[in-house]
Amino acid sequence: MSRKPATGSRTPGSSASASSAAVASQRVADHLRAAILSGELRPGARIMQEQVAAQLGASRLPVREALRILAAEGLTVVKSNSGAWVSRMDMAECEGVYKIRERLEPLALSESIPHLTDEQVIELEAIARQIELTTDVDRFLTLDRRLHLLTYAGCRVDQITTMVDRFWNTTQHYRRAFARLAGDSGWELIHAEHRLIIEAIKRRDAVDAERFLTGHIRRTRLELAQHPELFTEDDHDSHHTADAADFAG
Repeated sequence: MSRKPATGSRTPGSSASASSAAVASQRVADHLRAAILSGELRPGARIMQEQVAAQLGASRLPVREALRILAAEGLTVVKSNSGAWVSRMDMAECEGVYKIRERLEPLALSESIPHLTDEQVIELEAIARQIELTTDVDRFLTLDRRLHLLTYAGCRVDQITTMVDRFWNTTQHYRRAFARLAGDSGWELIHAEHRLIIEAIKRRDAVDAERFLTGHIRRTRLELAQHPELFTEDDHDSHHTADAADFAG
């Protein structure tokens, strides 16, 4: 006597289909994430799902799922029956996020320091040297992100690292603006602060590391507060629609 399949069981074909859909969604998410973090898609830009799907050779379903993934990361805003946009903040919102970062990231660093390996500390020093040798803003942003997130790599509290990643995503555009505003003296100060943080990590001195990092983040917040024009609607290009040209390359 044959037995009926258990309710809810999946056939091999359905599992393969689900896996394929997940891969497609991740591919779209990776592409859009890179475009947002690189500044190709600016805060407030509308993301047209049909055009993204056509450009990437995907159906609309993985595009919708990709936008939900990015929304969870703080990179997009998705509204039912309305559309999707690259996340943006006004000055008050950005200041609020930076105030949270001033408290959250020193905690992440303090939790991380006991678990960082000597090899990771050596890598931090190497990244810092690369940062000091560049004057390219985009390369600086890539390296600066690598450096700071590596300092938190030893943190074993997932809730903390998840929030850190999200806030780094939502403030990416504003760090780019800050780097362009900094000038030679500002860049030298950034380098000096990086060296202080890394030296404290090498000593396994969480108190000093937290203190230096807090000042490092606070200085960016105070500098951004001097430039309200960075948060105007026009600067963020909020009425811009992301079309196929935005995803070239």
